[in-house]
Amino acid sequence: MNHLDTLESQSIYILREAFNRLDRVALLWSLGKDSNVLLWMVRKAFFGHVPFPVVHIDTGKKFREMYEFRDRYAKEWNLNLLVGDCPPVEEMDPTLPPAARSAARKTAGLKAMVARHQFSGLIAGIRRDEEGTRAKERVFSPRGEQNDWDVRDQPPEFWDQFKTDFAPGTHIRVHPLLHWTEMDVWEYVRRESIPVVDLYFAKNGKRYRSLGDQDITFPIDSTAATLDEIIEELHSTKISERSGRAMDHESEDAFERLRAAGYL
Repeated sequence: MNHLDTLESQSIYILREAFNRLDRVALLWSLGKDSNVLLWMVRKAFFGHVPFPVVHIDTGKKFREMYEFRDRYAKEWNLNLLVGDCPPVEEMDPTLPPAARSAARKTAGLKAMVARHQFSGLIAGIRRDEEGTRAKERVFSPRGEQNDWDVRDQPPEFWDQFKTDFAPGTHIRVHPLLHWTEMDVWEYVRRESIPVVDLYFAKNGKRYRSLGDQDITFPIDSTAATLDEIIEELHSTKISERSGRAMDHESEDAFERLRAAGYL
């Protein structure tokens, strides 16, 4: 087994464990590269079938290409797609900076979706290397009654031994890609020929490294127009993956406050 085989094997084990251990589980689909890789592995883990709902929390501000991608592959992959709305930004915490306040709408929409469908667990495609606060996460991460995250009260996960026997009623976030890197994701996309939104590929000297809402996500300078060129670019770039996310340039504690409240 090579490096990608090992990563895939562990992630598929986590997915099957989550499906086996949690009563009502769903997968979060942001339409970005990480959640597409995750969805692809779910289909491999369950022999071409996705045995639980796929949730997209829609801010109404995604790129046109992202909505077209969602509608196409939800149909092609026969997904049980649940789309959740978000409340207006005026209802969010006014003490948050503008971009973080806009992003907080997703957390509110997600909490409403969890309450409506009584999900006991959510599978998400976050990675430790993407952002400092996410580096503190666990693969099986218990949440509070309001889906809030207490970084000081997380179970140890030594030697890939995951705690899955939580008290009844505990809401769990499951992160099968936590041990992957951005490079791993793109190499796996290339190996598996996984479809991704074409905004990731350079046009007119610009491309998106990370995808979010149109008004708070910006492209980077790049000429990488193919998978090979993106991977080659990652070998030498000094630009951070989330450099195009406006909220990552706001106050240092803004992202941590969002994460504590349930943001992914």
